[in-house]
Amino acid sequence: MNENNLLSQLAIATPSAESIIQPDWGAKCGITLTVKRDDLLHPVICGNKWRKLKHALIPAIDAKTKHIISFGGGFSNHVHALGYCCHQLNIQFTAIIRGNYSHNLSPMLQDLECWNANIQYVDRQTYRQRANPSYLKTLQQQYPNALLIPEGGSQLPALKGVAEIIDELQNEYDYVLAPVASGGTLAGLVSGLPHHGKLTDCKILGIGVLKGEGYLEQLVTDLLAKGTHKKSWHINHNYHFGGYAKSNHELKQFCQEFHQQTKIEIEPIYSGKLFFALRDLIAKGYFPQKSRILALHTGGLQGAR
Repeated sequence: MNENNLLSQLAIATPSAESIIQPDWGAKCGITLTVKRDDLLHPVICGNKWRKLKHALIPAIDAKTKHIISFGGGFSNHVHALGYCCHQLNIQFTAIIRGNYSHNLSPMLQDLECWNANIQYVDRQTYRQRANPSYLKTLQQQYPNALLIPEGGSQLPALKGVAEIIDELQNEYDYVLAPVASGGTLAGLVSGLPHHGKLTDCKILGIGVLKGEGYLEQLVTDLLAKGTHKKSWHINHNYHFGGYAKSNHELKQFCQEFHQQTKIEIEPIYSGKLFFALRDLIAKGYFPQKSRILALHTGGLQGAR
């Protein structure tokens, strides 16, 4: 399928805007804060989920794929976005979900049911096998014509889609910040740097949204080509608030205040932790004076429902 045809069929609004924000904590040392509004790409398939799925879906459609399988938790933004895409494209979708929500459907799972997805609940021990070659081989034998997409959509085709964020940038930046969970977004941003002449000295800073020091770095490294800009990226692990989807009153209050000041909605799972970290790092003098900072809003709002 032609890329423009797919964008039109799914009503994806690219490129996303670069919006300067001026929260009351952002004016220190002449720093300029800009948000890449990927949350506005689409009401359902928003943010990095679309970026990571696009270059998996185009060849799947061209190959007349009739079935896609992927993995996630009961509130997964990836599963939600992919389920919607499959519904719109008339592709059967099987969601392998960590934990049994059959008697207490999350809003995401309710949507999947409305989109006629096949939902399979598995225990945590089985779910841990989601990247195990023997488990994936068994799945492929069970569904011989299905396309398997990994958790979070983080795979090599995803990097190409995320790298397009760098291609779209109209301004120069010293830092680009993004939340990190499965590593695909950060790896895509890093892989896009060499193709943007104005960002040769730009640094990519990931904010880990789960406990995973070392683990997250390995996820990113495994996706990148060997020797790819080792010094251009770093992950900060000080703002996960206890783990994935963990938060506290301070973080939730910050999300509300950020929305009031900027009119940009954020949630405490991904974007809230990103902007909380940005505020704290500015206050601590992490960024040099007059730094130009871009924060990537990766969507994720449905996961907070």
